[in-house]
Amino acid sequence: MANTYSQLIIQIVFAVNGRDNLISSKNREELEKYICGIIENKGQKMLAIYIMPNHAHILVGMQPNITISDLTRDIKANSSKFINQSKWVKGKFSWQEGFGAFSYSKSQIDSVVKYILNQEEHHKKKTFKEEYLEFLNKFDVEYKEEYLFNWID
Repeated sequence: MANTYSQLIIQIVFAVNGRDNLISSKNREELEKYICGIIENKGQKMLAIYIMPNHAHILVGMQPNITISDLTRDIKANSSKFINQSKWVKGKFSWQEGFGAFSYSKSQIDSVVKYILNQEEHHKKKTFKEEYLEFLNKFDVEYKEEYLFNWID
């Protein structure tokens, strides 16, 4: 797109269907590399990624040639197919419907990258549900409890 300039930095967060711990630590890095490839093939800039056993955090520098919804749909669909073809889980793997998307300024990138890469330590103190609700409240996102992820309490 000629004469189109933008700076769109988005953190995308989504969960494993049923919130089960299905992403093993031995497969995490391979899955992260696969997702990085999806994002780069879509012409977007990968800034940080960390896949927990039951959810994902991805920080992307986005170009305006694709919507967040389309990028997230492609990431989830293709990575689910990859996981299923790799036979990492019994039965069929899928991500839950929906996602969170939160925007940041350039000055926040370093702290958000550190936050994402420190997920294991962070989740020793806080559940994914607590974290996600904190994001929604921090970013002043209105939501209805019945439309949030299916939580396992």
